[in-house]
Order: sequence, then C-alpha cells, then structure tokens
Amino acid sequence: MLRQYELVERVLAYDPDADEAMLNRAYVYTVQKHGTQKRASGDPYFSHPVEVAGLMTELKLDQDTIITALLHDTVEDTLATTAEIERLFGGDVARLVDGVTKLSKIEVMSENERAAENLRKFLLAMSEDIRVLLVKLADRLHNMRTLHFIKSADKRRRIARETMDIYAPLAERVGMYEYMREMQLLAFEQLEPEGYATITGRLAQIRETDGGQVDAIALAIKQALAETGLKVEVSGREKHPYSIWKKMAERHVSFEQITDIMAFRVLTDSTEDCYRALGVLHTTWQMIPGRFKDYLSTPKSNGYRSLHTSLIFENSMRMEVQIRTHDMHRTNEFGLAAHWAYKQGDRPDGQVGWLRDLIEIVDASHDAEELLEHTRLAIYQDRIFAFTPKGALHQLPKGSTPVDFAYAVHSDLGNFAVGAKINGRHMPLRTPLNNGDVVEIIKNRTASPQLSWLGFVVTGKARAAIRRAVRAKEREEVAAIGRKLLEGIADRLPSKIGKKAVREAVKRLGLGTEEDLLVAIGTAKLADRQVMEALVPGSTSGMDDPDHWPKQERAISIRGLTAGVAFHLAECCHPVPGDRIVGVRVPGKGVEVHAIDCLTLASGVDADWLDLSWGERTTGAVARIRMVLHNRPGTLAEAAGIFASNRANIAALENSSRDELFSTYDVDLDVTDLAHLTRIVSALRASDAVAEAERL
Repeated sequence: MLRQYELVERVLAYDPDADEAMLNRAYVYTVQKHGTQKRASGDPYFSHPVEVAGLMTELKLDQDTIITALLHDTVEDTLATTAEIERLFGGDVARLVDGVTKLSKIEVMSENERAAENLRKFLLAMSEDIRVLLVKLADRLHNMRTLHFIKSADKRRRIARETMDIYAPLAERVGMYEYMREMQLLAFEQLEPEGYATITGRLAQIRETDGGQVDAIALAIKQALAETGLKVEVSGREKHPYSIWKKMAERHVSFEQITDIMAFRVLTDSTEDCYRALGVLHTTWQMIPGRFKDYLSTPKSNGYRSLHTSLIFENSMRMEVQIRTHDMHRTNEFGLAAHWAYKQGDRPDGQVGWLRDLIEIVDASHDAEELLEHTRLAIYQDRIFAFTPKGALHQLPKGSTPVDFAYAVHSDLGNFAVGAKINGRHMPLRTPLNNGDVVEIIKNRTASPQLSWLGFVVTGKARAAIRRAVRAKEREEVAAIGRKLLEGIADRLPSKIGKKAVREAVKRLGLGTEEDLLVAIGTAKLADRQVMEALVPGSTSGMDDPDHWPKQERAISIRGLTAGVAFHLAECCHPVPGDRIVGVRVPGKGVEVHAIDCLTLASGVDADWLDLSWGERTTGAVARIRMVLHNRPGTLAEAAGIFASNRANIAALENSSRDELFSTYDVDLDVTDLAHLTRIVSALRASDAVAEAERL
C-alpha cells in the first residue's frame, strides 16, 4: 500500500502546483473515516481507496481526481456526508465523489434491478464529468485484483460477470485497453476456470520451448525496418488469454488451430513512418488477405489509432503486427485518461458522442432489463464505418441496418424513416450495412417507428427509441379508449360536468394530468364508482344496489404487454389460461388476445404479433363449446348437470340448429383454465346424451 508521502510525491512529480496540504488532508480523512474496517483479504479497508488513488497517479490525473479516488467509498461505507466533503474539499470533489459512490444494496430488488439502477446513476454522473468513469474503472480494477479473497464462489462469479459485461467494455469504449485486458483476464479466471487454466498453461509451455523465438522475430522486424532508415521500437508478446479463448469459441477451433498466438508492436516517430513501415513489412513477408485494418485514417470512436496487419513469417508461422507512433500508443493504452494528464492544457469534453447515446438510452429505458440490454448493446465493440451523402462518418456495430444508422445520425431521423438508399440504390430498411456504405435515409413527417423494427436493429439507441415511440403510441390508444369510457361514466352522473370538474378529479385521484386519468380508466385501474365520486363528490351515495353497477371483469393479467396497455380476449377463439396466446394491435381498441391456432390469424391478418403469456393473477376466462345433443327429453338437463358437477357457470347458451334427431347448442362457459375446459369436454363426450362436443 502506498504511504501518505509516497502518494503526495507522485502527484507533485507531474503537478508541482498541486495543493499538498489538501492531498494530505484527504489521505488522513479516508484513513480516519474507514477506521478499523477490514477488507475480505484482511487488509485495512482504507488500503483500497489509497491503491485506487495510486492507479490515478499512474495516469497523471489532476488533484481533484486523486482526492476523489481517496474519498470515493466514504459516503457509502462511513458516517461521512457529501456536505462535509464539500466543506472540506470543495464542490467539484463532492460532485465527483457523489458520482462514483455506489448505491446501497436494496435487498428487495432483483440482481438486474440493482445493477441497472447502479448503472443508471453512474452513466448520468459520468455524462457530467468523465473523471467519474476513470475513478470507477480504477475502483473496479483494484476490486478485481483482490477478488480471489472473497470466499463465496457465487459472489465472485457475479462480480466477474458484471465486470465482463459492463466495466471491461466501458474501459474499451474510452480507449483504456490496459484496464480492459486486465479486467477481462481476472473475470475470465472466475467465469471459466478450466479454460483459463488450460490456455495459461499452454502459453507457459510455449514460453519454455520457444527458445527466444519472440525476441528473434522482434529483432528480425526491427532489422528489416532499420535497413530502410526507419528508427523504431519493436516488442513482441503473447496474445491475451481471454482473446485466445474468445477466438476459439467464435471459430469453434482448438488451441492448436490458433495460428497467430504471437503479436508484435512497432512504434515509430510519425504517422508517415507508420505507412512506410507497413510497406516494408508487406514487401518483406507475405501478408494475409483480409487481415489489414487502417485505424489511422478512420480511428475508432474511442480515439484508438493504429495500423493492424497479419503476416506469414518463416515456417508458415502467422503473426499480427500493430504499427503506431509513440503518442498514439499512450493514447491507445489509456484513452481519455491520457488527455487528462496534467501536462495537457486542454480538457476533453465528457459529453463524447457514444456517451450522449448512453444518456438517451437511460432516459428511454422502461425497466431494468431494458436498460441493461440497451447499454450492453451500446458499449460492445466490433464496429463498421458508414457515411451520410455529405460525407459525415458514423461508427456502428457490425450487422447494423439503415434504421440503426438513422438513429445514430439523429433520433428524429430514425422516428420518421420510411426507406433508405445504400450507395444510391433503394434497399429495404432491414438490409445489413457494410464498411464504407453511403446511406441516405428517406423520411416522412407523418411516419412513426414500427414494432417490427425491433426484429432487425442491433444498436441499443435504436431499440430504446423504438420502444419509447411504440409505448407513446400505445398510450395514445389507451387514452382514446379511456375518453370514450369517461363519456359513458359522465352520462350516468346527475349533472353535466366540464373541464374544471375533470381537473379537480385528477387532483382528488392523485394523478398528474388528464391523460393519466384517461389511461387509468382505459386500463381498468379505476372503477367507474371511483371516477364518478372524483368528478362529483357524493354522487354515488344511494347507488349501493349491486344491480346498479355493471359486472366487473375477471382478474386477468397478460405478460408481454407494456404496462398500461388495454387488452381484450378475442371472441373469435375465446382463449383461456393454458392456451398459447399472441396479441394483435387493433387501432382504437388496444391489444386483441388470440389463441395461437385461431383461424382468424391463420387467414393472414396483416399486423405485428406480440408474443404473450398468461400472468399469475389470472383466475378464469370464458370458453365457447359446441355440443350436439340427442333430440330426446332430459339431454339438455344432463349436459347442464355435467357443467354443474365440474363447477362451470353457463355465461350464455344458444340453440344454433335443431332437427328430428339432434339439437346443436353453442355454450359460453366460465372456466378456470385449459385443463378445466378439457375435463368438461371429455365428460360431455362420455355422456350418452351427447353425440358430439368440441371447443370452438
């Protein structure tokens, strides 16, 4: 652990004007506040924030960031308050500490909800100051370095999975590849212990038996470049164990089939020398087609710049070579953190493009699952480059479509998109884009996003925007239904009501707007009597007669619908709990729920289907059956007895046809679920009074 004077000396070495007294005060403060707290390793707890601060000094970050690193756990884990930190260390430090502070664990929430809420706060704070992210990444990296001290294997795997899914990709997106690689390696060890042991063991064997082959190849590369007058530094290394594992999984190959285990890095003095070095290497050794990438002319969104190529060395050995300048190398390894080094006069704007996308996703996400899904989509790598007709460059994940491109340009462009031209040709909106495509979006102000787009878009920003637009449209439809129902309720009141009465009703019911009232009525969250009483207090007195009020619907809930969306069970197929069901959106009526084998659906309804399932609160539904009875006295009574013995109430009965031998009845029955209905039909078929019985 760094001692107090060592930490201060590190900061003063690159920032002689730093406030030494404040740094000392912050060190003492964190030691005093954490006191006798211990980590899982047995070390004093304050050793953790001190080590995080040490990581920040390696990046030569400013004084406020170092102090934030020292204090980042005090508000959550000690009696310290944000107000106290602001009084002692200033508003900027207090704001940064608040941004980095992890949310207290809320045991009633699911793991995903806890992770999502933590991520939500983190992203919003990060949007204001990117230093929040830098401290958080260092905090997570040090926690991963000491993860093996945690006794619970499940807890270790949970932390490792969160690191692999969230923090390592975030480190990659800000260009901090050193942090990303170490996080991935430590998480890989916990998530795939057998794979980790196998690959690291094989790499150790290669080191023992290669006889200095890596150094020899590095020397050969340096000599080839020196002969043309290029002054370079060349280093060689094994590929990252996790990247080897990932390649094995993606290509479905064994370790022995991975041919480019070794990677070499060439550092030059200028960009021109990078291209000169590339030419020398390609003329000295055979390059592997399709493996060349130029991130100098088209840098990655995180600022990464380098030339990548793969060559065939002697004995058919494959090797990857990265060529970059010394300045590029520092930026590539530490990304945005490199720009925060004290010697840099300018500070980067934390609101970088991809970060703005993440903030839009936070605003648009409906729940924890959506937030995590969209954020993971937004921060993962593997990018392509596409251009607007005016030449503006946009980076997108592989597999992106014109819809993803439209939302990357501007949310309104995505919302109004109706078509696209790719390289001058009209193409479907679901067409995957390729590197270098020129994309022109055709828009119409009256258009709106389609739910079916979710089947092919790949970016988190597009998915979040589409879902938000669809929810808004569904809310409008529900509100329209609610308005019709409100008119019916108003007709039963003793006097006419105006806008003022509606505004007062909204207040009495604790709602925000008139639209909220209409939505609550349309989704049956408010009973008619509640609405009447809110509109005209006292108007429901004397209306206690049960016959005065319409029958309430059964308690039915459907999974797969957006909260608040009105639905009704289709009368063409009468689905009951236990049936596989789908939804069809009907303008002005909400969602119509059908059985999956409904003939109406089979006839080719032109609509988006929603995959639905029955909720836990469902207690019954109406099923329709057709029974053919022998035309003799007592058969209908016998059928009714079967219904009664199976506790099924007759909701409706219609004699659809009759002749000398048979009578046909269509019967609507209250049943609890599909199994209940099946028992009734089986009992009917077993009766001598019934010739045929089937569900309609």
